[in-house]
Amino acid sequence: MFRHGKRSIGLLAAVACAALVAAGCSSQGGAQSQAGGAAQGQRYTIAMVTHEQPGDSFWDKIRAGAQQAATDLNVDLKYSNNNAAGDQATLVQNAIDSKVAGIAVTLAYADQVGPAAEKAVAAGIPTVAFNSGINEYQKYKIPMYFGSDEDLAGQSAGTRMTQAGGGKALCVVQEQGSVALEARCAGVKKTFPATENLQVNGADLPSVQQTIGAKLQQDPSITYVVTLGAPIALAALQSKTDAGSQAKIVTFDLNADVAKAIQNGSIQFSIDQQPYVQGYMAVQSLWLNLTNGNDLGGGKPVLTGPSFVDSTNIGKIAEYAAKNTR
Repeated sequence: MFRHGKRSIGLLAAVACAALVAAGCSSQGGAQSQAGGAAQGQRYTIAMVTHEQPGDSFWDKIRAGAQQAATDLNVDLKYSNNNAAGDQATLVQNAIDSKVAGIAVTLAYADQVGPAAEKAVAAGIPTVAFNSGINEYQKYKIPMYFGSDEDLAGQSAGTRMTQAGGGKALCVVQEQGSVALEARCAGVKKTFPATENLQVNGADLPSVQQTIGAKLQQDPSITYVVTLGAPIALAALQSKTDAGSQAKIVTFDLNADVAKAIQNGSIQFSIDQQPYVQGYMAVQSLWLNLTNGNDLGGGKPVLTGPSFVDSTNIGKIAEYAAKNTR
């Protein structure tokens, strides 16, 4: 089980290397560089269970970060996903039954998946939450969380839109019932009150494009379309063109195509939660606990965002987006 220390909050990725000193972290090759370190030590099996929706490139970054950590630390990573809450909970139970050494889980549907994760904790399996469930993870006795403060991210986006001229916003939710997505739109509405939510099926991008386009044609007073994922942002760009709308597109999350759109000015900015870091830190934190008894965050979330990507910094970040690490 995890130990609890002083309560603190913030980005602790940099702290992880300091914690790794006991396990051999160095400038000559990280944990694997020391004899008896990760490459030579016990190989742990860690399960990562997410609510990944097929076709969403966001999860490629989560998996890339998790796999890099697994490679760095000699971890056997077992990744599984299901966008249906009950099925995701079953995957968590399967991980428990297979007696993995640790579990990293997303809590987009906390009411259904949280109790399964709590069973893992009760069984003595070190468990961390990441990406979704920042307000729910402690309810299920999970001691560590890695992700963005989605309410703060939404408020930050709304503030920036207000400062740029205001108007009326459409916030496009691509997964009904996802606590993280709903929190983003709720945050936007707090600082940009004239915000209306639009529910779409993110697994059907042609339908997303048509639904957004119809709304833009119906209401030409919309000045901003806020999307909550990179593929949805690209669909919204096409919707805007088809509808002849003057609305500006802003988005959460990033991929190579969105990076290019920010560079050419067709997307105003992205609010990035740094999913690569979430995947990496979820695996690394479990390894640290298993090998050195460490815990991160002091009982509070370890924040990976919000981080703005816009015309002022896209030149540097686009390179990493192309490599699928940002």
